[in-house]
Amino acid sequence: MISSPTTELPDGVRVGDERLIKLTDSAGEKLHQLIARENKGEYLRVAITGGGCNGLSYKMKFVTTPKKGDIVVYSGGAQAVVDSKSALYIKGTTLDYSDKMVGGGFKFSNPNAASSCSCGESFSV
Repeated sequence: MISSPTTELPDGVRVGDERLIKLTDSAGEKLHQLIARENKGEYLRVAITGGGCNGLSYKMKFVTTPKKGDIVVYSGGAQAVVDSKSALYIKGTTLDYSDKMVGGGFKFSNPNAASSCSCGESFSV
């Protein structure tokens, strides 16, 4: 599991903490499995984009390196990357993972969301 940078971070990239985003241990374990399988990068980029049934959507993808202006958080044994605009909406969020057959998968628990859709992939503030 990862508790500190695995490589030197590029200029303009800050290190944040779990006050921005917290990954549970189960989310971190699943991310390690996916990183090994997908082989697309060791950082999980979490972003907020417009869209979805409630106005804002969570987007996740693996990246090889953070970009200038990003914030890297080491949590749950994994590395999450959040851009500065998304950080405004994500602050205080917990990312969990469940392997239940019904209702399983990654789940965001965002204290900033005034409402969210039943699928949990979009929200409004």
